[in-house]
This record gives sequence, C-alpha cells and structure tokens, in this order.
Amino acid sequence: MSSLRAADAPVTLGVLNDQSGVFSDVTGEGSVIAAQMAIDDFGGSVLGRPIKLLSADHGNKAELASTIARRWIDVDDVSAIFDGGSSGAALAIQEVARQKKRIAVFSGPASSDLTGKACSPFGFHWTYDTYALANTLAKALVAQGADTWFFLTSDYTFGHALERDATAFIERAGGKVIGHVRHPLNSPDFSSYILQAQSSGAKIIGLANSGDDALNAIKQAAEFGVADRGQRIGGLLLLLNQIHGLGLKAAAGTLVAESFYWDMNDATRNFSTRFEARARKKPNMIQAGVYSAVTHYLKSVEAVGTLEAIAVAKEMRSMPINDFMSADVKIREDGRVLRDMYLFQVKAPQESKRPWEYYKLLSTVRGEDAFRPLAEGGCKLESN
Repeated sequence: MSSLRAADAPVTLGVLNDQSGVFSDVTGEGSVIAAQMAIDDFGGSVLGRPIKLLSADHGNKAELASTIARRWIDVDDVSAIFDGGSSGAALAIQEVARQKKRIAVFSGPASSDLTGKACSPFGFHWTYDTYALANTLAKALVAQGADTWFFLTSDYTFGHALERDATAFIERAGGKVIGHVRHPLNSPDFSSYILQAQSSGAKIIGLANSGDDALNAIKQAAEFGVADRGQRIGGLLLLLNQIHGLGLKAAAGTLVAESFYWDMNDATRNFSTRFEARARKKPNMIQAGVYSAVTHYLKSVEAVGTLEAIAVAKEMRSMPINDFMSADVKIREDGRVLRDMYLFQVKAPQESKRPWEYYKLLSTVRGEDAFRPLAEGGCKLESN
C-alpha cells in the first residue's frame, strides 16, 4: 500500500456514486463535473503534486461500493472519496475509509446515521440529511394543517431513515402517521401503493424516496387523481433536476427543502453558469456540495502540508467553510456540516421568467437549528 507521501506521485481523489441508475441524474456525472471544476479552480495541484480524479459507478450496491473504495485506496492510493450516492453505499464507503484511515465526504446520501451511530473521525456529511429535510419540510406542512400522513417509503437505509426522522417531527408538531408501505428501489409501478395511501384518508402522502422513484410516484399519483380527492403529495427529497423533469405545471406550489439554489445571489449564479456550460443543466444542492467539499478538502491539505488523514480531518473540522454556497459554516465534531437549510415553494409557470427559475424562498432554518443536536445522534468517535 502506498504511503501517500511520494513526492512525484499525483494526489488522487475519487467520486463514487450512482452513474447509471435511479439517482444518476441527481448525483452521477454532475458530481464528477463539480469535483473536476473544484480541482481546476484550485489550480490543479496541491503540495506541489498534480491532482488526479477517479470516478466510478457503484450501482447503489453497498458491496460494490465497498469493493471499489477498498481497491481505490489499496491500489490507486486515493486519499479522499467524495459524494457517495445512496445511503447504503455511503455507509459501506464510510466503514472502509474508517478502517483505512482515509477521508470520506458525503454530499449525495441523506441518512443522518452517517453522523450518528455510524459516524467516523474521517467522515463528513456535507450538504443535507434526513433529519434536516424533515425538520424543514415536515414541520412546515403540519403547521399548515397537513396533520395526517401516509408514507410511501423506499425499502432501504435512506427511506427508513427519512420516514423515521419525518415521523418524529410530525408527531412532535401534533400530527400523526396513520400508515406506510415500503417499495423496492427503482419501482416502475406505484399504483397499488397509491391506492393504499388514498384509502387511508391521510391529508399528506409522504414520499420517503427520491430520484426516479419520487418522479414515478408523483406522476402516477396525478393519474389517480390524488389532488382531486383533497390529498397532497409531500416529497421530502425533491431536487431541482426532478422539478425540471416534472415541469412547473405539475410541480407548482410544491414545497421543497434544499441547502442550495442556483439563483440565490451573484456567487451561486456564477458557479451555476459555469457548471451548466459543462453539464448542460443547472446544479442541484448535491452537485454544488461536491464542489464545496473538494475545495475545502484541498484547502485543508494545503494548510497542514500533508495528506495524512488524521491531520487533514482535524483541519477540515477547525477551518470554517467559505465558498459560493457557504459563509463561515462550521463542521461539528461528528462530521456534520451545519449549513443553513431553505424552505422553497415551486413557482407557477407564469411566475417563472427564464429557464430553471423554479423556486421562491419562503424561510431559512439556521444550520444550528436545522440538524440533529450532537447529543441526540449517538455518535461515539474512537480515538485516532
């Protein structure tokens, strides 16, 4: 195994995510592009060594993610792995990185367990999580009177965590979850699940899923006339790409929780214009988060003068994050980035004046309030 200190060797980073499946549009190649942009903007080298970027598709399979991460570290001398894609794969990557003492920075995965019971001294959860989504969105919907819920839940780590965290906020706000059904990842047919949700009489059909599953559920709910019966869809993780796919006519009025929107200020617009020139679409919060994470990692490596993970992780936690999506944002000891979360409402077609102008900001939840308190997460970091 390489020592990470060969003076003439490149510093190798990796983006490991879903590049061909249900989450490929919201992570995928867009995250690879964002990582390469961060490397280019940093100057293409660190510690006097060129920076090399690897990428791979784990197909949302935890075992494959673990195998690739192990090979990258043992054979390719990868010093840090970014994005992670799905939650199950991310938890597997985190365990390999912990064993090998390498940095892992997650932008795509949502499970709050990454900074809870599965936390790591070398792991960072960068962009959002299930707790913050539920805190921002489920609480807002219950406050509007949507106090009974039925969940359509993706039957793996992410879906379970999102339903769990949302349920806690719904009940804390005085609402009630009256049922749920769990579906396999990448389900083409939601008809039986939607019929169960309709028959429950719940005011909100909560989607504890994402990617193509969320899109398929929303489209089929429209076909079944869910809205005509007075029920609403509560998409707990809907991203800009998915709103684009649905179109404003179908998505108008939908509430979404995100930590980034391309049209917030000059800095976000500048980055997003450059990203769109390469990716042919605007970035979502996951892809923006990958750029932010790679940049902060490289700044930390440069500051400590080494790739040694213990020193770099310590510097990453002590240095505030400053970039186009972060202003003096802190990283907590469990690896949780305490960035602000935003509640947006999707505009009606007549309100949008240009392509990708989809959101209007309703409220901001400060990072310290958006994410789960450290004491409640169950994180127990081992000594290094």
